[in-house]
Amino acid sequence: MVQVPDERKPLAGLRVVEVGSLIAGPFAGRLLADFGAEVIKVEAPGKLDPLRSWGAGEINGNSLWWAVQSRGKRLVTLNLRRPRGQALMRDLLRVSDVLIENFRPGTLERWGLGPDVLLEENPRLVITRISGEGQTGPRSSRPGFAATAEAISGLRYLNGFPGGPPPRHGLSTGDTVAAMFAFNGILTALYWRDTAPDGCGQVVDVALTESCMALLESAIPDYDRFGVIRQPAGTGLANNVPSNLFKSSDDRWVVIAANTDVLFRRLAEAMQRPELAEDPRFATHAARSFNQSACEAEISRWTAELSAEEIEGILSEAGIPTAPVNSVAEVVRDEQLRQRDMLLRQFDPEVGSYLTPGITPKLSETPGALTWSGRQTPGADNDMVYGELLGLSAEERAGLVEEGIIT
Repeated sequence: MVQVPDERKPLAGLRVVEVGSLIAGPFAGRLLADFGAEVIKVEAPGKLDPLRSWGAGEINGNSLWWAVQSRGKRLVTLNLRRPRGQALMRDLLRVSDVLIENFRPGTLERWGLGPDVLLEENPRLVITRISGEGQTGPRSSRPGFAATAEAISGLRYLNGFPGGPPPRHGLSTGDTVAAMFAFNGILTALYWRDTAPDGCGQVVDVALTESCMALLESAIPDYDRFGVIRQPAGTGLANNVPSNLFKSSDDRWVVIAANTDVLFRRLAEAMQRPELAEDPRFATHAARSFNQSACEAEISRWTAELSAEEIEGILSEAGIPTAPVNSVAEVVRDEQLRQRDMLLRQFDPEVGSYLTPGITPKLSETPGALTWSGRQTPGADNDMVYGELLGLSAEERAGLVEEGIIT
């Protein structure tokens, strides 16, 4: 694991307050923590982030997903439903750069913590709001999860096979995509705040639906100008042939993407079937798209005689994009990912040693770095944040505990 001194962490000195739970908001906070930001995660006393118990299992009552998602963050508890808790939050945000929240729109306003209040007290604050469909519009008040966002945006419609039900990925794609857009929005807002003559804080409004919709490539203009409704294409892509899955002799699926004329010619030669590239059915991109089944049948007959490793070796040597479809068991053995520090081992005093995804992107001069695993004790940093940062005495903190404001 690469050790990075604080002065080489690109977001060192940036203080972020993360309020919310589950995936989108906390994932955005994790991305900032990976690059050196001081991220303070706020949980409600007695109503902790449900992610603490999500995942495949628990070790000593602790979730590995929580350990990964909360890595590098300070943990505090704070009851935002009480006036004293709201006042403490305003105190904390006066000395912070970024707020990340993923409540239903209107929640912060009900607590007296809306942008009008917060920006009045700290004009340099970047307020990042992640919600199902955004802070405005006729459906803004509805609850929204990744599943609904993927459906509304049109992303889910394109998944699966023609005529079948559109399945979801085995991941909360809408949440993680929105988190990455939030990360981009935060950095963009901070750049403007710190470089423009009239730079100041602002609201970054991230909707899960819009984040998913941003992935639709040319689907919207194609419908607008040509009336084409892009349809699910199964394991391939419509009008991109060949770019699909093929079965190997050892019963593994292999992706082969040779959908340009140059690549298809290379593929035909690698298959020792150069005549395929001259066949009028396959000679051009348009012809292959029209004759997709016939083209892919020729490739399938070839891959069925070779192992996945043999296919990858032959086609990689020929300069053709190819890869086996890996389960997580193969991913963790991938030497490329290991050498790129994308599979790092982290130690947690509660759960022990575990493998965790590394940090992306890679920065040459100021790389990100793992610090501590997600802490398991609620309010582990209450004394540091409320005592050292906000200057509350031990007696004052004890009083807050008695009132149920913190734990």
